[in-house]
Amino acid sequence: MGKLRIAAVILLLLLTGCKRDERVLEDLGMVQTSSYDLLENNKLKVVSCVPVIDPDSPVRRELLTAESDSIKEARLQFSRQTDLMVVSGQLREVLFGTTLAKAGIGGYTDTLLRDPSTALGVRVTVVEGDAGELLSKTYEPHSDTGSYITHLLEKESLGNSVPATTLYEFSRDYNDDGIDAVTPVVKNVGNKVTIDGIALFLMDKYVMKIPVEDGIIFALFRDDLKQGEATVNLGKQNGKPVIVMFSSLSSKRKVKVHKKGDGRFKVVISTSVQGSVLEYTGEEKLSAPGTRHKLEEEISKSITEKAEEMILQMQQEKTDALGIGRYVRNSLSYREWTSMNWREVYPRIEVDCHVKVIIKDYGKYS
Repeated sequence: MGKLRIAAVILLLLLTGCKRDERVLEDLGMVQTSSYDLLENNKLKVVSCVPVIDPDSPVRRELLTAESDSIKEARLQFSRQTDLMVVSGQLREVLFGTTLAKAGIGGYTDTLLRDPSTALGVRVTVVEGDAGELLSKTYEPHSDTGSYITHLLEKESLGNSVPATTLYEFSRDYNDDGIDAVTPVVKNVGNKVTIDGIALFLMDKYVMKIPVEDGIIFALFRDDLKQGEATVNLGKQNGKPVIVMFSSLSSKRKVKVHKKGDGRFKVVISTSVQGSVLEYTGEEKLSAPGTRHKLEEEISKSITEKAEEMILQMQQEKTDALGIGRYVRNSLSYREWTSMNWREVYPRIEVDCHVKVIIKDYGKYS
């Protein structure tokens, strides 16, 4: 009889504990997406999106807005706007408006990383224009704009057209003197959010954007690729545009540094690219080996020209988003590297790009 009483008491305590946990969850405002913008008065505008979990509620999210001097102060203001306890343990995406991104976001990413409840895998994205306005807008049929943006970026990053930059990766590259950070850029177009390109940073400041159509070329020269898609425009043939679209794209990159004396360097970036032709609008028959080889050379030339033009623009902006500095650093002694002003040397280095393209499969294009 005594054992039954003890078991009943334990069961009662367990049931009571479960009910208490349920009430706590209902009282939490779990922020999933936050945006940050710099106002004209140098105040920080913060907008956070909290999903509404009540199935009977007519709205699916609650937006909290604050103007403050810091992220932590904004959270205090949020607590005065809602009956929920605002927490950031479910944060998935942070959006930075253009003005703030150009002013520098390093301090804000560091603040987020110092919060032990914030995951290292939170994604960092730049918004063309005002990030708060984009997050606050409703895009039908999506009930939660934050989740819509997250899923959009996840899908596009699989094809390597834009990077999937996390807080950890941004902070790592920001604090590495041999590479600069990159993030995706999104913008509002009518009733849709679209990918607008890749933001390149100089330290923690947004200084340059790679157009979305050139994103895969940037990816080929930043790292090895396991999976991707690319469209290459080869000009016109008999007045018609010649387009080659690759799928199942993979690549390997090699970087060699040559010292030329007097603090000058020549860097050779070689990229071997393989892929299957998904679409080809030219008139040649790809079943002929000679024709395929000629097409491979034309594609290699097109990619090389775009890559070298892109790198020249990056040198003008002094952003080393390809991480060339890492290879130069590895070719020098610690003393040589630390005595060098890489930011001043980088724009003057000679960079050559070599691209080898191999068509693995061409399907029905005979």
